[in-house]
Amino acid sequence: GGDHTVTYPILQAMAEKHGPVGLVHVDAHTDTGDTALGEKIYHGTPFRRCVEEGLLDCGRVVQIGIRGSSCDPDPYKYSQDQGFRVVPAEECWMKSLVPLMEEVRRQMGDKPVYISFDIDGLDPAYAPGTGTPEIAGLTPAQALEIIRGCKGLNIVGCDLVEVAPVYDVSGNTALLGANLLFEMLCVLPGVKTK
Repeated sequence: GGDHTVTYPILQAMAEKHGPVGLVHVDAHTDTGDTALGEKIYHGTPFRRCVEEGLLDCGRVVQIGIRGSSCDPDPYKYSQDQGFRVVPAEECWMKSLVPLMEEVRRQMGDKPVYISFDIDGLDPAYAPGTGTPEIAGLTPAQALEIIRGCKGLNIVGCDLVEVAPVYDVSGNTALLGANLLFEMLCVLPGVKTK
């Protein structure tokens, strides 16, 4: 639950303890907008604010599943200009993400990493209970490949955001979100899963 603004103060705290962190960000949107309705802090701006404050190690940021509507004619430009790796959803369609996560693990190295998972990274067929659904997203199996692919990284924290129970008439979104959070807990350093 919670919208993606919650990640901003969390990353402030993480950077205070660990310095700039790497980021594995799963989302339909880059969340690097500048303002909305005149406000600089909202769920579409957290990662721009994090860049501005030096909270992210920009060469170790990957955004996976990005797609959907945007008011910007080049919605990936800001991220790419910062050195983020942007993996649009169409690069993920119909394939395993295990090879991608092998590359991501090399990119992240042994320095601190934070995982931020917006439930709208998944296709609304699986996770309709969110405020900004976008078609043609990731599958639950791909979500598991991403999270399980983070095992062995120096993960210092994680979140799962944007579950909106009022839109989740079946309860599937909450079930999926809870399971993905459990999977994130299982890949934290020192957690024994066997």
